[in-house]
Amino acid sequence: MSDKQPEGAGESGEFEQPSVPDDVWERFARDTERDIRSSAPKEPSARARMVTERLRQKDAKGAQPEGWRTGPAWREMDGRPARRRRLWAILGVPVAVAVALVAVKPSLLPGDPFGTSSGTPSGGASAAALPAETAPPTAAPSSAAPDTPTLARPFAGSPAERWADGAAAIVVPKATPVGTFTSAQVAAALKRAKTLLVGANLAPGTLRGERPESALAVLDPKQPRMLDDVNSWLRAPGKKHDPLMLFSRFDPAEVRPAGDVVKVRGRMTFKAGAHASVAIHMDYTFVYPLIQADQASKAPGTTATSGAPSTEVARTIVRRVLDLELLDSRKYQATPGKLSITRYDQDLGNTACDVYDGFLHPQFDSAAPSGAPPTGPTTDPYDRSRDIEHSGTETCGTLSRT
Repeated sequence: MSDKQPEGAGESGEFEQPSVPDDVWERFARDTERDIRSSAPKEPSARARMVTERLRQKDAKGAQPEGWRTGPAWREMDGRPARRRRLWAILGVPVAVAVALVAVKPSLLPGDPFGTSSGTPSGGASAAALPAETAPPTAAPSSAAPDTPTLARPFAGSPAERWADGAAAIVVPKATPVGTFTSAQVAAALKRAKTLLVGANLAPGTLRGERPESALAVLDPKQPRMLDDVNSWLRAPGKKHDPLMLFSRFDPAEVRPAGDVVKVRGRMTFKAGAHASVAIHMDYTFVYPLIQADQASKAPGTTATSGAPSTEVARTIVRRVLDLELLDSRKYQATPGKLSITRYDQDLGNTACDVYDGFLHPQFDSAAPSGAPPTGPTTDPYDRSRDIEHSGTETCGTLSRT
């Protein structure tokens, strides 16, 4: 092999190899000549020929050593290891980088052979979270794999297992000016709308049946009769003045939360209202996992069986649709910054029928049903594509799943 540096492709300028120092080419020539010598076939020694002949005879008789063909040393004489070494020299850097990346994040390998994916394995880790809802759904979520909820996984077998947790699921949209209201005023109104929703459906005190002060503080006291009505609902619950129309409440003597997570899914939007206002629309579903406070304290109409703590998990699903308005106090009798309620609708899933004591009453498989038997149609409480309207004549139906 020549140890002279190759010359350029010509003076046309179309292709010309870059100049390389002479000492580099000399070193390349020496290394190449050494590799050729080391990889060239060599005549085996007399002992090697004898061993080879003995092995050939044993092979002909079918008496070959176990595992021999897994890596015969004499195959290293055919030059392939040298080619492998050169291949590693070419690929060594990218392969080393790839090995390092896989070591840091094994899930990069196709198929996740080490089981490091964040998805739900058959054993039951939490499923990957869904992205935030940005538009009205067009269909019910697909059925989740059948599974029994437990204290460790209270949302097992439910589409809500992939929903976001609590207040973090209530995403406030980016504010823009609306009519006479600045971006800052709209942003403040949206923040108060979230405060109302959180205070009414997620605040621990509200869930225990306490007065929802943070939610009430958002409402405009100048809205005719609204606060008076709400206060009467809380003071003396009944069929025509039920606090469940706005608030999620459970009797702590009957049930308690199964963990500290409530799953939430929905969306908040805003636009210019019909009364020179900011109209805010909220549509959210809340999923509450619960266990019985104890077996001796059950829902109205059931029979106590024992005093042992219960580990059975039931889920109550509540969907709320709220329309709010931020009115211009210069044009209307309104308190600056406070919100008026123009619509409140709700669907209550897995609660005793025709019980109007101001609390939701989840039904447990191990307990006898309480309240009146359901007479309405079967519905899917997770189907957020359905329209809901509040009506005092609604019947209590059955659920396709919880």
